[in-house]
Amino acid sequence: MTLYKRCTLLPLYQTDLYHLLVELNAVQSLLGLLGHENSDVCIAVVDLLQELTDIDTLHESEEGAQVLIDALVDGQVIALLVQNLERLDETVKEEADGVHNTLAIIENMTEFRPEICTEAAQQGLLQWLLKRLKAKMPFDANKLYCSEILAILLQNNDDTRELLGELDGIDVLLQQLSVFKRHDPSTAEEQEMMENLFDGLCSCLMLSSNRERFLKGEGLQLMNLMLREKKMSRCSALRVLDHAMIGPEGSDNCHKFVDILGLRTIFPLFMKSPKKMKKTGVSEKEHEEHVCSILASLLRNLRGQQRTRLLSKFTENDCEKVDRLMELYFKYLDAVRVADKKIEGEKHDMVRRGEILDDDLEDEFYLRRLDAGLFLLQLLCYIIAEICNSNLPQVRQRVMQILTMRGSSIKIMRHVLKEYSESIGDGKSAEFRESEQKRILDLLETL
Repeated sequence: MTLYKRCTLLPLYQTDLYHLLVELNAVQSLLGLLGHENSDVCIAVVDLLQELTDIDTLHESEEGAQVLIDALVDGQVIALLVQNLERLDETVKEEADGVHNTLAIIENMTEFRPEICTEAAQQGLLQWLLKRLKAKMPFDANKLYCSEILAILLQNNDDTRELLGELDGIDVLLQQLSVFKRHDPSTAEEQEMMENLFDGLCSCLMLSSNRERFLKGEGLQLMNLMLREKKMSRCSALRVLDHAMIGPEGSDNCHKFVDILGLRTIFPLFMKSPKKMKKTGVSEKEHEEHVCSILASLLRNLRGQQRTRLLSKFTENDCEKVDRLMELYFKYLDAVRVADKKIEGEKHDMVRRGEILDDDLEDEFYLRRLDAGLFLLQLLCYIIAEICNSNLPQVRQRVMQILTMRGSSIKIMRHVLKEYSESIGDGKSAEFRESEQKRILDLLETL
């Protein structure tokens, strides 16, 4: 009886017995069979490994699962799986299924132990995924799966993001996304793949070196065209632009965006949130947050003529954009006030019951405030402060006029900005944090 047949007779779903597979060297034998000259044998082994690493099964016994995963990692399973992928012919159904099951093994292992993502990328998987994505083949389940695995590998992993940039992966992502510039995905599965690619691109743009590659690869031009075409890709293109421009590392992208007439694209989206966003699952709040974040980044990073062009937009058509800015300001101020009132009520009840307000609970309350629109409110206050301090008297007068009409004052804005300055730069270097806080405090002084 072959090793494969003997293994299939084992009670596979009793994870607490997995240590027997390791102790009997069955795992090493299976890994050795991945290099077998007969592709049917390799596919059978892949199918077995996929069952063994099923994520629900792994969670039945953490101890047994750890032993199995350790043995697979020690045996360089990812490198062996990638070598096997290279020789599979996806025009043959059985071999295409083998590719799918291989990706399932990798997904299971990375979900159970996320740190495997770095090793997987470095053992050739990232290179294979990029090659498979740009292969001239009809869209299928395997291409969708490749996009999903790629997004997983790039999530919260700077090493993998850097490697993707070095492999010209930014260009590959842009090329694949360019298909959706003028055409919507034809199926729900193709839409899911598009979103996975956008997620991967946003992850990559967290790294400053990839922002340079994005700029050189004319990523800004592609995203700007997507915004203009008003297809399904528009919402995600907006998200990519937000990632590309944010922070001091986004300065070059901000200047280039103005040069390619991006202001003509972004301000109509600021003035009126599109109605057709339900298909993409993007809320009105998310849309407004990305647009305002882009405007805040532009105000932070632009210098010289480009900054003048941006500021002049707020004076056009009798300061209509200032009116819209203030409309959004009061919209999210009211939303945050409602959330704050509810939270204060809950805190009062807890104190009355003698319960302790610990840090975890305070963090939960803060997340609820953010969900209600606090971050967007902070962005709006920052934008208002920037344009009021930019030597545009008609803009400042309009802001003060609207505040007076609504029975409000600049003090509320100052309070929001002060809170913003205290939270800005979390997760960044101390130098960045201090620089940004100084910017906000300087605005506060003149506001």
